[in-house]
Amino acid sequence: MCGIVGYLGKNNTKEILLSGLKELEYRGYDSAGIAVLQGDSFESYKAIGKLVNLEEKTKEFTTDGFAVGIGHTRWATHGKPTELNAHPHLGESSYVVHNGIIENYVQLKTKLQAKGINFLSQTDTEVIVHQFEENLYDAKDAFKAFSKTITELEGAYATLLVTKSMPETIYFAKHGSPMLVGVNDAGEKFFASSDSPLIGLAKEVNYFEDGDYGYVNKDELVIYNKNNELVEPKFTSLATDKLSAQKDGYRFFMEKEIYEQSDVIADTLMGRLCDDEIIFDELDKSLFDGINEIKLCACGTSYHSALCASYMFERYAKVRCSVEIASEFRYREPLMSKDTLFVVISQSGETADTLETLKMAKNAGLKTLVVCNVDNSSMVRLADACILTRAGIEKGVASTKAFATQVTVFWMLSLYVAKLRDALNTDGLKHQIHLLREIPTSVIVTDEMHERIKRLSKRYLHGHGFFFIGRDVFFPLALEGALKLKEISYLHAEGYPSGEMKHGPIALADPELFTIALLPQHLLYEKSKSNVEELSARDSTICAISPINFDKADDFIPINVCKDYMLEFFEMMVVVQLLSLEISIRLGNDVDMPRNLAKSVTVE
Repeated sequence: MCGIVGYLGKNNTKEILLSGLKELEYRGYDSAGIAVLQGDSFESYKAIGKLVNLEEKTKEFTTDGFAVGIGHTRWATHGKPTELNAHPHLGESSYVVHNGIIENYVQLKTKLQAKGINFLSQTDTEVIVHQFEENLYDAKDAFKAFSKTITELEGAYATLLVTKSMPETIYFAKHGSPMLVGVNDAGEKFFASSDSPLIGLAKEVNYFEDGDYGYVNKDELVIYNKNNELVEPKFTSLATDKLSAQKDGYRFFMEKEIYEQSDVIADTLMGRLCDDEIIFDELDKSLFDGINEIKLCACGTSYHSALCASYMFERYAKVRCSVEIASEFRYREPLMSKDTLFVVISQSGETADTLETLKMAKNAGLKTLVVCNVDNSSMVRLADACILTRAGIEKGVASTKAFATQVTVFWMLSLYVAKLRDALNTDGLKHQIHLLREIPTSVIVTDEMHERIKRLSKRYLHGHGFFFIGRDVFFPLALEGALKLKEISYLHAEGYPSGEMKHGPIALADPELFTIALLPQHLLYEKSKSNVEELSARDSTICAISPINFDKADDFIPINVCKDYMLEFFEMMVVVQLLSLEISIRLGNDVDMPRNLAKSVTVE
């Protein structure tokens, strides 16, 4: 969840660290800090709240010449969001930053306190720096002390450490949480949790594998793997264009990303559609040999795209499909058979719960596939096969274009499997491919639509909750619509299958209950309409989204008349995204960085 940056070089260390942290704001945070070591002098600054507070604290601080620095944006797990709990954490002569959770920190802390060491924070991270300094006292060698410290940690971590005993060195270790190092021709070294802080600074990057640890200095980048073997870095080129990470005049990144969906879906489709087949060059067709079930596993928005996929795999490919919530699947001792293709879905490729289920599937001998937006992420490197969604950088914490591209990939993949299994005839496949080509047009946001939703949003700022309801594949879209609204507006919202209203939830119906009804023309329209009429009869306030005017709706948001329910799906997806956005803006919320949430959830 948190963000790490590090820098070793002669340029403005403070500005490089602050700029890198700004690029990681999308991950979510409630405090931030930096520490800079120049010669034998440390300077450290921390602030709660937004980065502007840290920038204000550091405005008089400058560096002159070579320095090493580390920075961090923290999302509170152990201890409240306070300056004392913010990173970097200080020992007697060392500083550390850390993402993840040290599961045995209580045991380590107890032993250190028994030796007279005082702790300033409530965090698990602080044990790392004190444990390191204890080991340094015995080893008299900083790298040996750091290596020993890493072996004593249990849990997930990406960590950087600097110490006065080696003032021109940064020590690093990665296990479970993402981290990479970048270099350039000037000999500078950069660390970060993801690519974006390094764009324009580093020429090449090395993505650390789990268990990697080592150090950098002016002359060296030294990496050891989990088996304590010295390994060469595996450098890949880094993009140099930051334009996709800018707002381009939109009020929020989330708004920009909703508008980008037409372009990114076109990228998702590119090179994968022929007249009568779907092409995934990245897949070996043998991946599906002997497969009798597809099991999809994900969290949050990605779980909703997986639910959408389950309808398509069974409807088009005629293959049994099940969907799992990753955080539950991990602990229920699941039965895993080798005729199952295990598919994980994640925007970042680093989602901790989902990553662990992928490891479980690998250990059980299952074939594995990841649908992901980030190349070289942990899941991409671990799975047998990967399909990249090509959504580009998504900075809004509430996912939009990542969801859209995931569903697009699954629509294509279900047809790809259908052809392998002869489950869909040639004419049926051609028809579906023709529909796929129309998605980019279906998700274009018109000024008329956006203005209508903007005006309508002022009527939905109160009440005791929202029901988003839909049938079939529109049920997971209802779940996603409700999630978008509660993520950024902080209003209570639930998604339900339309037919489930009469089985309990309808008891809540009254004028202060807002029902967002998804009414596609081409899929169970009459049944869905009947369910909405039941709520209307109980005086619930109805907002209908449909190509067909619904006379019992209090509010109506029209979509275009479409050829197929899946195109209606994508049009309605844009509507619920915009509705959530505009309600949140009217409430005065920070749409891109909603409270308590993070973009990349790398802890349980």
